[in-house]
Amino acid sequence: MRLLQKFRGKSSPKQGGNGGSNYAYVTARVRAMKSNLLPKETYPRLMNMGVDEITRFIEESQYKQDVDELARVYDGVDLFEHALNRNLAVTFTKLINISEGELNFLISEYLKNYDIWSIKTILRGKYCGASVEEINDSIVSAGQLSYSFLSSLAEKESHESIIDALSGTDYYPILKGYDGTNLSAIENQLDKMYYSSLFNAIGDPKSKDSKLFSKFIRTEIDSKNLSTLFRLKNAGVEEDEIADLILDGGLNISKKEIERLLPLPFSEFVQSLEKYPCWEDISDVVEPEMESLVELETQLTKHSIKTASSFSHVYPLSIVPIMDYILNKKNEVNNLRIIMRGKAANLDEEIIRNQLVI
Repeated sequence: MRLLQKFRGKSSPKQGGNGGSNYAYVTARVRAMKSNLLPKETYPRLMNMGVDEITRFIEESQYKQDVDELARVYDGVDLFEHALNRNLAVTFTKLINISEGELNFLISEYLKNYDIWSIKTILRGKYCGASVEEINDSIVSAGQLSYSFLSSLAEKESHESIIDALSGTDYYPILKGYDGTNLSAIENQLDKMYYSSLFNAIGDPKSKDSKLFSKFIRTEIDSKNLSTLFRLKNAGVEEDEIADLILDGGLNISKKEIERLLPLPFSEFVQSLEKYPCWEDISDVVEPEMESLVELETQLTKHSIKTASSFSHVYPLSIVPIMDYILNKKNEVNNLRIIMRGKAANLDEEIIRNQLVI
């Protein structure tokens, strides 16, 4: 298990100040890293390629080193998946390594979402009877837990042995309540714990950057809550069941507002969203009756990225450009994965295209 980052100039936002943070240096590095992201016009080109052509394109891009080092172990789509995940982990670990003080603290806390993602992936895989290889394809070791540790969890025979191996982590008090059948409830508790821990780490924001970070997180919660509301209300799930899955701390849609939205019929619920900032981005894909929510969730992701980008231009020497880069890098990997998986499964191009966030 990767040791917790030993913060240089230790400082959490609760202590005030920036704790010797090197914002100017890291934002300059991030600008250079962002210039290496694939331009938007790349995706239509990839859509016209076959699986082999996409693989060759990736081998000649910023993912070359990841592909070269993993080609001895994997091939085909498996190589593609592992190269993307390795690159994401290496990139985000680099952000932790080059940052100091409060900035290091905030980035490290935020990236713990990959620990939770990987734990949920492993438990889901075991629940569904997936192979170790299939589970490892989706592990991203960009948090505090190393790839070797996570892959060792995937090799364990039972969920009990997986949870025992996690007994030294902050996630164990929740995980020990998993009985092999209540996975959705455990995943929900882990998500709530993650955001609660983030807000606890921030405390009462005092510095400009901790305030911006708090705003960024609360905007992210708005998008997640809206996605949950659409999905469950559209499926006719009971009001109290939906309420249990809502995250607290949204910026534009408070928990009190959500409680007001919950009893509304789906068509009225949709109409009530017109006053919120996200409406401009989702209005074209929202209808009183919706069979699929794929395009909606794509538009919500676009809204989050656009919001982070607008913050980044206003506060160029702050944590926001760094969070903006994290979102865009994650989105690039997701787009590449969607295209490759879609091509490998011979999906209709329109289906693939509707899932891309460009």
